[in-house]
Order: sequence, then structure tokens, then C-alpha cells
Amino acid sequence: MNRKMAATALGVGLTAGLLGLGATGASAAETAAPAGETAGVAAPKPPKGARAVVRVSPNPTAKRGEEVTITGHCGGGKGLKNVVGGFGNVTLLENVKIVKDDPKGFVAKATLSEKIGNGVGPVFVDCGGEAGVTLLVTNVTGSPGKTGPGN
Repeated sequence: MNRKMAATALGVGLTAGLLGLGATGASAAETAAPAGETAGVAAPKPPKGARAVVRVSPNPTAKRGEEVTITGHCGGGKGLKNVVGGFGNVTLLENVKIVKDDPKGFVAKATLSEKIGNGVGPVFVDCGGEAGVTLLVTNVTGSPGKTGPGN
């Protein structure tokens, strides 16, 4: 996945996420169906090209050098092709290994970079026609031998 693909996936993923939250600003209590009834309204489906679903564990508060597991499904894509963590010059994931590329349930393993700080970073998946993105929260407080910005 190159930078242009990553930026497109991020934009599409964030847009789809915002659409899923709704634009009315109404609370859950205001939009809930009365007792005994179902709302009958499904959340809008993400646009074609952004239907892969991705999760990272542990998340939040993953630590430097820790192994994380990336799971999800391809939402109609052909199978897991690539996993990228970070944005621009910041690499979040290292030693990414696709363990299972099944479009109905993929698994990958990666190690968090030793150079990351506290914060949030995107994790992208490319499923051959569908992409997905999630945010990984990192917590490096107390990591031995590390000082400077981000600690």
C-alpha cells in the first residue's frame, strides 16, 4: 500500500466512520425505538472500497516492542494483501506477518516500533478491492531505557 492508497483509505475510512455516527447529533436515548419495537433503520453501509473491517489487540495502550494481533474481515475484498501502520514518515508497525489471508476472517501479527511515543496512529489493511482502517492507541510510559519526546 503506497502513501496515496493509505491517504485515500484513511479519508474513506474516516468518512465512513463519521457517516456511521450519524449527522443529527441526537443522543442514543432520543433515537431509540419505544419499548417492544425495533427501530428498523440500519446504519449506512460504508462506500465500496472501504468495507474491510480491522481490529488491533491489545488496544488501547499497546506498548513499544509489543506484539499485536490484527484481525478482521475483507467486506467483499479478495483477501488480506497488506497491513500498514503509521502515516507519512512515522512507522507504527514492524515485522508484519500475514498469518491467515482469508477474506472472511484474516489474522496478521506485527511488532510495535521502538520509536513510537504516546498517542494514536492508524492501522490500514488492503484486502484487494476493499480497504479498512482503525486507530491504535499507544502508551509508552515507563518503557525502560527510553527518554526524550513522546515519553
